Amino acid sequence: MAVNLPETTGEADGRAERPAAPGGRAEARRRARGGRVRKARRAGRRPRPWWIEIPAMAAVGLVVALLIKTCLFQVFTIPSGSMENTLRIGDRVGVNKLAPLTGWKPEPGQPVVFKDPGGWLPPQPTDGNPVTNAATSVLSFVGLVPPKDDNYLVKRVIATGGQTVQCAGTTLTVDGKKVDEPYLHAGDDSCANMNFGPVTVPAGYIWVEGDHRSDSADSRYHQGGPGGGAVPVDNVVGPVAAVVWPLNHLDWFGWVGR
Repeated sequence: MAVNLPETTGEADGRAERPAAPGGRAEARRRARGGRVRKARRAGRRPRPWWIEIPAMAAVGLVVALLIKTCLFQVFTIPSGSMENTLRIGDRVGVNKLAPLTGWKPEPGQPVVFKDPGGWLPPQPTDGNPVTNAATSVLSFVGLVPPKDDNYLVKRVIATGGQTVQCAGTTLTVDGKKVDEPYLHAGDDSCANMNFGPVTVPAGYIWVEGDHRSDSADSRYHQGGPGGGAVPVDNVVGPVAAVVWPLNHLDWFGWVGR
């Protein structure tokens, strides 16, 4: 009797193999075509040339730096010894610019950076080299170097709008209460031989003095100017949050300078 056997995919040696799965060859062909398409797509992605890649990365970096400077932190250089030894000449300090945007207001005891309200600083020298002057202007604008005009000061808030400040002998008082000043430069007292007051700080202003009281031309020295020596709160950039350079003087004063 003749018996019909199913066709197999066996090789010439006669060994039987499992029948091919239905649709297996078609699926294999589809996968092969998909693989060729993916390879073609990958082959079509050519890397950007360096003269495009590098400027693009630089532009992104500048935008990020500008956002940080505008909304978060800005770096300033300490040019004098008026805040020693808390801040030293040449220190780079990070100022928290986000604090004023979130409702922060200066309080007594906080070191702050503020724009010259007028007449506190002498005219700043200008750079006669147009190339370096332009480069410094750009870097200063995005916050990678301290402000080009450098007409900013750093002092400590002593009193705020509505408070009355006075110094007599060696004692500084605010609203009649003695101010404890552990941050004063060694050898200085609170008045440094300069009695004044009582002075009531106008609303919207702050009274500021340096920690190196005997070497600081602060509110005490500008009582004949606008605000009676006080600084408009609108001129305040923000509280000093940290010393970020040099490495041997790194310090953190807190989010709002305390």
